[in-house]
Amino acid sequence: MTSKPTAPNTNDSVRTISVFGLGYVGCVSAACFAKEGFTVIGVDVSETKVATVNRGEATIVEEGISDLVREHVHAGRLSARTDVASAIQESQVSLVCVGTPSRENGSLDLSYVERVCEDIGGAMASKSEPHIVVLRSTVLPGTIHDVVIPALERSSGKKAGTGFHVCSNPEFLREGSSIKDFYNPPFTLIGADDPLAAAAVASLYRDVPGQVHVVPIREAEMVKYACNCFHGVKVGFANEIGAICKALGVDSHGVMRIFCEDTKLNISPAYLRPGFAFGGSCLPKDLRAVSYRARQLDVDVPILSGTLQSNERHIDRAFRLITQKGTRRIALLGLAFKAGTDDLRESPLVTLVERLIGKGAQITIFDRDVSRARIMGTNREYIEREIPHIWELMRGSIEETVTDAECVVIGNGSAEFLEVLPRLRPEQRVVDLVGAMRDSPMRSEYAGIAW
Repeated sequence: MTSKPTAPNTNDSVRTISVFGLGYVGCVSAACFAKEGFTVIGVDVSETKVATVNRGEATIVEEGISDLVREHVHAGRLSARTDVASAIQESQVSLVCVGTPSRENGSLDLSYVERVCEDIGGAMASKSEPHIVVLRSTVLPGTIHDVVIPALERSSGKKAGTGFHVCSNPEFLREGSSIKDFYNPPFTLIGADDPLAAAAVASLYRDVPGQVHVVPIREAEMVKYACNCFHGVKVGFANEIGAICKALGVDSHGVMRIFCEDTKLNISPAYLRPGFAFGGSCLPKDLRAVSYRARQLDVDVPILSGTLQSNERHIDRAFRLITQKGTRRIALLGLAFKAGTDDLRESPLVTLVERLIGKGAQITIFDRDVSRARIMGTNREYIEREIPHIWELMRGSIEETVTDAECVVIGNGSAEFLEVLPRLRPEQRVVDLVGAMRDSPMRSEYAGIAW
């Protein structure tokens, strides 16, 4: 019989926190949690860092941190030591804030994380009540389950979920403004497998403003990377636009100032929901035009140029997902790149259909907004050039389209496609390219392109 997991579950149950690693994140976290009223024990293998903190001095240079450390060391709420065992015995929660540097091949060096977890586990072996280990270090999804928990179990002789609990709590502290960021976070993120452990970690932030999100551990680990990768992309994007502007004699700061005023599409959640490739008459054409002009100006813009390549790779993923089981009879619901339009120009779905036909697939298509009678002009010329026998593939209803299909592909977010699931036979496979059925009851033959 598995015993019921136990963990602190009230705001008063966490009184003392041990912080492992007194570098940038650890020093700031220790000082700020001491300011929040917790007793904080800093732990580090460096006797120099330990002595520095115990003198009331910060181990890093940043405005405000020295005063904060000094105040709380003198108040008796913050101290440091090298002894792991006593720190674990005296605390209820341990924050792991050690470094995860890059190796030469780009992978993370997790040796510091693993070593400190083995030390913590060894100290937990003789502790009677469950301890909570919280990873603040930036690590890739799967690290807690594949590295942290095994190290703790191996050295403690206990099992995660009963003898101890592990949570993810990524930090979002910018160098130079970390104290301000601690007290004004965009959100507080906790990854946990146990709700009581999550509640205990959330109690550390009871007086910190902002939304607290409790999510599965791997999701929390990935959010930090999504944020940092996007920040890098934004910097690179702005610099590439700036380089093109300089070559053209255009004020780049003026361009980006106006760009940022668009909070509907540019600086917003728009386009940030995983789905299928982009298309239409604007984005592909304009990316090609800017990339071509940059080449003429001898300005290298790998982010802008690579965006079209990335889009093509996503179409490749859809093709492989649809055909990986040898599927031949395929029904496509939606042909225009966006629901509610008949614009087929550079629709990634048209490209996908071309590739499937080229591999000998038998395609049927339904799109209420696309018909021979209505579509005209360059739009009609485009589709009849790309798929000459397009009208032979079109069907007049969803039922007629999916009847004989082995695989049903949801191509855009038209609301009527949400109703198709109950009409399908159990053996008919569904490939969802837009997340239309992501929250619907799952079936064994359902596959999403990015979920």
